Amino acid sequence: MRCSIQLAYLFLYNLLQFCGHTWIFANMMARFLSFGEDALADTFYSVGVVVSLCQLMSVLELFHIADEIEKAELLPRFIQVMERNFVLFVVIISQEEVQSKSIVCIQFFLWNTLDLLRYPHGLLALFSTPSFSMLWVRHTLWIPLYPLSVIAEGLTVYQALPYFESLETFSFPYILLGYFPLLAIGACFTMWQLLGERKQQLDIWNKKTKRK
Repeated sequence: MRCSIQLAYLFLYNLLQFCGHTWIFANMMARFLSFGEDALADTFYSVGVVVSLCQLMSVLELFHIADEIEKAELLPRFIQVMERNFVLFVVIISQEEVQSKSIVCIQFFLWNTLDLLRYPHGLLALFSTPSFSMLWVRHTLWIPLYPLSVIAEGLTVYQALPYFESLETFSFPYILLGYFPLLAIGACFTMWQLLGERKQQLDIWNKKTKRK
């Protein structure tokens, strides 16, 4: 009974995330194809609410791993979730001037693409063994995308600095400056862990293939 409830819950969670990120991707692409570069400045206003909901929901993944209903490393996921929510809620949402920056559109696109690699794989893995191609895509395409998303996060924080300085919040700009080395260290550690996970998953697949 417990396993069936967990399975239903994880299915619903991954489905909601998948639907949310699909809607974000479709909305952003439709606006860009319709309005071109003019759509970049309005990205936050068109998809910001759904992005915020999806990122808030992602905090639940930390409890999934801690409760062992999802098999994953806790620390890398914690770093990813916290860095995203910090940039989104502390930097972007708190500064209206930042919301119209082109870097926000790039940031949302990279986050969304990474999640569209993860949640469909999570859905399929609940019921069957994903194909090698899907497994390879899930554990490989993040290699260029994740560093780009980290760079975009750094640029977002950098572009927000003048607005925080103008508010005369004396300590907060220094907190943002201190965030840069933490972002770099966290990204390096996360990539190291994810590369190890990639090797492990592909090795498991290869062993299963040899047995057959």
